[in-house]
Amino acid sequence: MSDWLIYRGAGAPHDGIEHLPPPPPWRDFDGGPLVAPPAALDPSSERRLGVQHREASHHRPGETERELVNAALYLRRPLLVTGAPGSGKSTLAHSVAYELGLGRVLGWPVVSRSTLRDGLYDYDAIGRLQDLQIARAAPVAADGAAAPGPDPADEPGGGIGRYIRLGPLGTALLPAARPRVLLVDELDKSDIDLPNDLLNVLEEGEFRIPELERLAGSAPEVEVLSDDGTRVTVRDGRVRCHAFPFIVLTSNGERDFPAPLLRRCIHLHIPVPDKERLAAMVRAHFGEGAAERYEAVIDRFLDREPGDVRAVDQLFNAIHLTQRAGWTDEDEEETRRRLTAELMRPLDRTR
Repeated sequence: MSDWLIYRGAGAPHDGIEHLPPPPPWRDFDGGPLVAPPAALDPSSERRLGVQHREASHHRPGETERELVNAALYLRRPLLVTGAPGSGKSTLAHSVAYELGLGRVLGWPVVSRSTLRDGLYDYDAIGRLQDLQIARAAPVAADGAAAPGPDPADEPGGGIGRYIRLGPLGTALLPAARPRVLLVDELDKSDIDLPNDLLNVLEEGEFRIPELERLAGSAPEVEVLSDDGTRVTVRDGRVRCHAFPFIVLTSNGERDFPAPLLRRCIHLHIPVPDKERLAAMVRAHFGEGAAERYEAVIDRFLDREPGDVRAVDQLFNAIHLTQRAGWTDEDEEETRRRLTAELMRPLDRTR
């Protein structure tokens, strides 16, 4: 394996990220002050990687996958990953975070109503107004005297930081010593404007919070809540990264993206898994010997008409049901075959 690879796809954590060379001059960012390292990988990543990370040890990403992941790390560019549903696009982000020790994966599942601001931050203006009204009301004490409560407006910045929460993209752009991993899932489901709206943020590695910029003269530093659930300091209403995050943008190929977005990304296409790759995934989730034990189910999954679309989740569902039901005699074997066929029905067929 080439020595230049930071992400090796070997399925074992290592300190390779410490050896990542400096960024190109045009992708060198200087945000600060540095925030604390993120929490360790969470259960959602462990679930995607397979029980006890067995997928990481059994399945090795292909040479092209490894090289393009490393290209994105070296060049500090987002990785646009396309492929059929269930081909492992999202899992790739969790694999990189696990192997390189980059902490919890920040997830932004995109829907048709998603906007850039959803990914950057949320400001609860109504909640702030309600709290100000309640605090300024004069509650009556037991002796009948007025006992005004604490006024959030007396806090630096009028207490506005309590009503701002950074989104997954906003949190990924916080100044950190190591890159955060951000998964922007199913970008092709977005409104037509979102890919273009992302361009400036992905290029500049920063964004501004107008509600805090207006208060920069009186409150240059304001604590806000991050997507991790921790308090972080925002200076002068601007968030600017230090280490550009490792961003994975996934697409099922339901739409084309504008050329300016493609220019800013490294494009990786993951093909439909072949038998060897499916066997590795099955071992990861069902243990040693599972691929051999359920070879017939894997073969049935691969036996499809040209153009049929199936997701790997369907294969996992069929194997799990077969494993748990314990069908053994001839009548039960027929039940297994029938249910397996139903569970692995092509997604583009309705009957």
